Order: sequence, then C-alpha cells, then structure tokens
Amino acid sequence: MISAANIAPKQSSLKLGPETRIGVLYGGLSSEREVSLVSGKNCFEAIQRLGFKNAILIDVDRTIAQRLQDEKIELAYIVLHGKYGEDGCIQGLLELLDIPYTGCGVEASALTMNKATTKSVLKDAGLPVAQSILLHKDTDHEKIDEPVFLPFGYPVMVKPVTEGSSIGMSKVDKAEDLSEALRTAFQYADEVMLEAFIKGSSLTVGVIEMNGQPVVTPILQMKPLLSEWYDLKSKYTEGGTEFILPAKLSPNTTEAIQQATLQAFKAVGCRGVARIDFMVSEESDSKTIPPFYILEINTIPGMTSLSDLPAQAAAMGVPYDKLVEAILQTAVPA
Repeated sequence: MISAANIAPKQSSLKLGPETRIGVLYGGLSSEREVSLVSGKNCFEAIQRLGFKNAILIDVDRTIAQRLQDEKIELAYIVLHGKYGEDGCIQGLLELLDIPYTGCGVEASALTMNKATTKSVLKDAGLPVAQSILLHKDTDHEKIDEPVFLPFGYPVMVKPVTEGSSIGMSKVDKAEDLSEALRTAFQYADEVMLEAFIKGSSLTVGVIEMNGQPVVTPILQMKPLLSEWYDLKSKYTEGGTEFILPAKLSPNTTEAIQQATLQAFKAVGCRGVARIDFMVSEESDSKTIPPFYILEINTIPGMTSLSDLPAQAAAMGVPYDKLVEAILQTAVPA
C-alpha cells in the first residue's frame, strides 16, 4: 500500500542559477490572502537579495495556469496560505505543468489542510491529539440550535477544519453559546471540529529541510496578551503576544516535543518545511493525561515579520534570507 510518507513532488532536473525564472506565488483566493501578500513580498525580496534577479511576484487568481506559461516560470516558490495554495490544489496544477515547486507535495498538502484527517493520521501513528467530534454542514447545520453531545464537556474549541490562522475559530465556555460559534465556523468550511479545550501553553515547532535532512527548530512558546487563547488578533497584532524562545520547558519535555514534531512531519509525508502546533497541558498527570497534544500542521508557514518560523530559524542561527534559500532548494534537491 502506498502511504503519504512515500509520495513527494517529482524530482526536477532544473539547476538553480541567477537566471532561473522563479515565480513567487502569493496572495491567492483564500481568507488568508492578506497574510500571504506580506509573506510573499518578504520572500520575493529575499530571493532578489540572494541573486535571483529573474524572479517575479505573481498574485494568484483563476488565470494562474496561463500566467505561469506566459511568464515562462521555471520554478514556483509557493507562499500561498490556506485554500487553493496550502491544500494541494496549486501543487497539482504545477505538476501538470511540469514546474518544480517548493515544499510539500499534493498528498501531504491536502492531508494536513484538513485538521480532522491530520488528527486521524497522527493518532494512528501513536501521537497525542485532543478529543474531538466532527459536524458536517449538510447533515448537522440545521441542528445547531439543538444540544450537541460532547463526550469531553465544556469549554470547547470550535474550528473550521480547513482554515488556518485561527480564522472562524471560537472558544465556547457553555452550551448556550455554541450555536453562534457553529454558525461562524460553517461560514468558512463544510466541516467543523469541536475539540476539547486544553488549558496550558501554546507552542509551535518548525521543521526545515536543509541539505536533504529535516532539522527541528527550537520550540517557540506563545503567551497571548489580548485574549485567553492564541487567536487571530493575538497572532497579527504587534505586541499582542509575548514570544518565549526557546520555550520554558523541562529538558525531557523539550526533547519529547521535538521528537514528536519529527514523527508528525514524517507521518503525514511532509517535505521541505512545516510548522507544527502543540498545547502543553497544565492538567497532565503523565499517566492518563498526556503532557502535550499536537493541534495541527502548517505546510506553508507565515513569513511575515511577526511570523513564528523566521524567529525560530533565527534562534538556531539561520537568518531570514538563508531560510528562504533553504526553502527554495527544496524545489530542486540535489
């Protein structure tokens, strides 16, 4: 049987050089467009500083296939967050056009874009994930004013399964507030996950493929200052979050989370780069309650000045331009 871990983007014979026609794909059609515009511009400027003067920025819309051909793009640097960019769609198109591209392939991209599918694969791999149930728009949307059975009780996180950057997410503390949260979440996805709220610390860990080997970054701890949890406002408001890098964890917990990061990266078939989000539980008893849980996997992490991965890379001695170069090299591995 073929597993996602055995499937990667087609290897290219393209040799990178100063004249290589690189298309930096950014913007796009998802709800994360604004973040992508900033990420893409930053990456494009870094690529130019690296000496690739033939690179161009391409704001992705529904004419992208023609644009790639008209611009004679030889390599695609993907900085698209969310739907159509992070979910395998653009990757599949690029494979049809025989254009090498950065990061994960079609299967890993599609799998990790769906929080429920990701959780299922991670659970099968023996990795800790929070309890959850899944509601479907077609069958459950009309029932959102009725009580929903939660085997784990309240509070609960309500998450559209195919959105990132905390878009459409809510924390619900009591049953009477669930209906409104579900209505909001169903605006962004046809499936919504209700996940047990984990009281504790938010963490994220990057994986960067360098010289063909995945390297795990230091763990970043996020302490939101504007809300109870790490929501959209906390993520993209300057000063909205206190970042602790490296995270204040015991050596044993640090090692266990970094090992789980690498296991998760491999389990879902990632390649090139990813960022994996965790919660460390304050209620762990180390026997029945795990010390940490994996929440989700991001295959095209943000690259803004406030983004996590560039900060993690810098902490391990990899400045922004070198990070961009490492990601670029994933399109044409040696």
